[in-house]
Amino acid sequence: MKKIILLALLTVFGITNSNAQETSKKLKLVNKTTTTKLPKVEGAGMVFENETIDYGTIAHNSDGNRQFVFTNNGTKPLIITNTQGSCGCTVPTTPKEPIAPGAKGVIGVKYATDRVGPFTKTVTVTSNAEGQPTKTLTIKGTVLADDNKKS
Repeated sequence: MKKIILLALLTVFGITNSNAQETSKKLKLVNKTTTTKLPKVEGAGMVFENETIDYGTIAHNSDGNRQFVFTNNGTKPLIITNTQGSCGCTVPTTPKEPIAPGAKGVIGVKYATDRVGPFTKTVTVTSNAEGQPTKTLTIKGTVLADDNKKS
């Protein structure tokens, strides 16, 4: 009888201890922050957080400024030589200084929200990035007409 009780206690203790360790491991995995590692490239690199900005539905003459954020995932400084909007209604701004390896940069874009209706425009970025000397970014959305217009 003592042997059966001892065996039962050892079994319960073993199962409890095993489950506690697994739960602790699961908690550690859940609590770890997940950071996305960017692939490193030889030379300059350019990886955007988003390659498309959706303005959504915006009011006529509202703020048309937005930002494309990118990271230099290369081993050399990134130099952006030119940014060009697909039309005069899309005006990009270019970082003047080289972007160091691992650093973030911003390309600003201003859409002329005085034009009513849906739009899809592009910004072409020219740089010294390895494997992609030009990169095309997109902005899109819809500008609503003023409801206050008097006839």
